[in-house]
Amino acid sequence: MAARNTARKRAFQILFEADQRGTDVLTVLADWVRHSRSDTRQPPVSEYTMELVEGYAEHERRIDELISQYAVGWTLDRMPVVDRNILRLGAYELVWVDGTPDAVVLDEAVQLAKEFSTDESPAFVNGLLGRFKDLKPSLRRDEA
Repeated sequence: MAARNTARKRAFQILFEADQRGTDVLTVLADWVRHSRSDTRQPPVSEYTMELVEGYAEHERRIDELISQYAVGWTLDRMPVVDRNILRLGAYELVWVDGTPDAVVLDEAVQLAKEFSTDESPAFVNGLLGRFKDLKPSLRRDEA
């Protein structure tokens, strides 16, 4: 499962970079793929990283709505950029990817928050994604 862990970390980095640059995530993904093919020092972009980024892009509007709706006391634009993008990735994988156990998605998101964000972020990420896990069937249905 180390490969999936790495894929999630890279997907998070792509979402983060797109957010920081104010550009589309698919553009950043294409940049990463192009660089990995032309520069042997760049690690390859795995299939699962591409699936995560493309999946997030497909549901981007709904994911941001959910985060905004359920993040008590935080607006999306005031939220730390690292946390916002960990939540985006985790929400996509939790709600729309059936092949990954919910507990794994939550644990991986919390680990990303521990590695890249503040001391308070892991609890925040865990709490919000835990809420999405509990509401998962209705969240999918609401999008239709």
